[in-house]
Amino acid sequence: MTTTAALIDAIKAELKAAHITYAELAEKLGMAESSIKRMLAKRDMALSKIDSICTVLKIDFADLARRVSESQVLLAELTLAQEKTVVSDKKMLLVAICVLSQWSAEQITAHYKFTDMEVIKYLTLLDRIGIIELRTLNRYSLKLAKTFRWRPHGPVMNFFRENALLDYFKGGFDGESESLLLVHGTISKSMAPSFVERIQRVAQDFAQQHQTDQKLAKQHTKGYSLLLSMRSWDYEVFEQYRR
Repeated sequence: MTTTAALIDAIKAELKAAHITYAELAEKLGMAESSIKRMLAKRDMALSKIDSICTVLKIDFADLARRVSESQVLLAELTLAQEKTVVSDKKMLLVAICVLSQWSAEQITAHYKFTDMEVIKYLTLLDRIGIIELRTLNRYSLKLAKTFRWRPHGPVMNFFRENALLDYFKGGFDGESESLLLVHGTISKSMAPSFVERIQRVAQDFAQQHQTDQKLAKQHTKGYSLLLSMRSWDYEVFEQYRR
């Protein structure tokens, strides 16, 4: 994911390499030098403006965006210290979960009893530990890879095992568009990875649909939690009968 801030950082580097001053750039764009300085300092400007600067620099916008995207390192997993920070405060964890679903600050305060200042506080903390890049007007971009997952035995998953797992499974899974399937079988070791890949694709499809449907009115959407898993496991309750 290429962020506006990352593009602006690249623009700054290109201006320096081309020995073009802010005053010269402002003149070519027909803008005040102070406006250019302010936008570059805040690392926030319209993409059309970035495209205009690319024209001045005689570089292709798409090429710049591709180079920036390739240079960005997205997190597939947090460090132990980062996860400890996330679970150190339940409100912090809740905002982090909302952020992973790319809720806006307005959506968070509309859905939960958080003040604007609380949300800003937690977004700032998430920015500080590297999960998001916070921008103006409390907008942000995720710094997480599509393959991101919580550490398997880390603080966040341990929190959910202790506080949410039983709550999740006590449901009947018999409501509208609900389902719970438990399939047990023996398959070749070579085929197991392909099923894991399919599970990952379903998860990505679900996440993408969530993003697509964010523009719909609230009455046309409903919150769901999708839990997918696959592991080598047998029933502990039957342990006494194993040979």
